[in-house]
Parts: sequence; structure tokens; C-alpha cells
Amino acid sequence: MLIVADFGKIFIFIGLLLVVIGFVFIVGNKIPFIGKLPGDIAVEKKNYSFYFPITTCIIISIILSFIFWLFSKR
Repeated sequence: MLIVADFGKIFIFIGLLLVVIGFVFIVGNKIPFIGKLPGDIAVEKKNYSFYFPITTCIIISIILSFIFWLFSKR
């Protein structure tokens, strides 16, 4: 059963997560290599464009997994 303090921690975590996501949206396109790695799929036609940054997603996933692994070793 969750108590009020647990809800507070959840809301603080969600707020910090939103701040980080907002920061990434603001600064993300200024980082030169993000989204332009070999293996990222980009298809551009006359009136259609498709972009899937698979390599970038894999690298970000590895980095986040390592960070969460470090914090879970308490």
C-alpha cells in the first residue's frame, strides 16, 4: 500500500524526468553525432521522409543501462 510520501517521491521523479526530457529537446539537435551515426536509417523522397535512429537508440540504451546498474548497486 502506497502512502503519501511514496506519491511525493513518484511525482518528484516524474518532474525530474520531464526536466531532463525537455533539456534533451532543447539541446539535442546541437549535439553533432546524435542521430547521425552509421546504422541510423533515413529515407527521404519527394513528399515523404522516414527516420529511425536505431544505432543511436542502442547506444543510449547501453549508456542508460550502465547508469541504472551503477545506481542499483547500493
